Amino acid sequence: MSLPNDKQARTKALAAKIRSRDLVVAPGVFDGISLRVADGMGFDCLYMTGYGAVASGLGLPDAGLATFSDMVGTVERLCGLASTPLIADADTGYGGLLNVRHTVRGYEKAGAAGIQIEDQEFPKKCGHTPGRRVIPMQDMVRKIQVASDARQSSDFLIVARTDARTSLGLDEALRRAEAYGKAGADILFVESPESEDEMRRICSALDLPLMANMVEGGRTPVLPAARLKDIGYSFAIFPGTGFLAMGAALQRVYQSLKDTGTTSAAGVPLYDFMEFSKLMGFEDVWAFDKRYAED
Repeated sequence: MSLPNDKQARTKALAAKIRSRDLVVAPGVFDGISLRVADGMGFDCLYMTGYGAVASGLGLPDAGLATFSDMVGTVERLCGLASTPLIADADTGYGGLLNVRHTVRGYEKAGAAGIQIEDQEFPKKCGHTPGRRVIPMQDMVRKIQVASDARQSSDFLIVARTDARTSLGLDEALRRAEAYGKAGADILFVESPESEDEMRRICSALDLPLMANMVEGGRTPVLPAARLKDIGYSFAIFPGTGFLAMGAALQRVYQSLKDTGTTSAAGVPLYDFMEFSKLMGFEDVWAFDKRYAED
């Protein structure tokens, strides 16, 4: 799909803001409801979380089980609804170099403003879980070179993620991130640093816009935006916040229904039904029905 002019302008503005090192904060979205809620809040960018999209769409763990077709379809659906630029997780690129080219072209055509590719072995694992292994650095360098060459627009951002910190140490993660930047990445993502000191070291060592991954309950300290900016980050994602909040709310309200036969005592705030219907686009349906109502 080609981007409308207004979306092109917003995508261009996002790329410029990140490259200027002005911090962009992006909430994680993973389905149509989370997209609709976040899209109207004035964020500069949304982040399609692979963990959340796989959990919501397939009910499965983020462990390399989702295919390119599964994910590019989700990208297209979300970008079709969004007015806000969206950067999307693409795991390892779903295969070898030819697959990476196909993935980048597919995500860009689907309307994404950028793509995230990581250097894990296939099948990948969620970044804050144990047992992650990485491919040789030079193999990932070639993936990033292919990704950079495959995009049609220079405003389509390439996020290169390394998972080397947990298994091989921070020095190796920094060495890889630097190489991925030289290969053509626009944003470097050193996954799961384990302290604020490590985060500061990352930001002082690398000379490209850097992503911070704020996962509640994960390995990395969750810091407020002002401190992340002070440390030196240009892009902060909060990928799990939405689905963790949703899971907790659903568990509580469903348990109340099971235990008491009603939801009135659940203590969970509920969206006003009519306002939620408007959020989902029913006002357009009502206007259509009114316009074409039979006499």
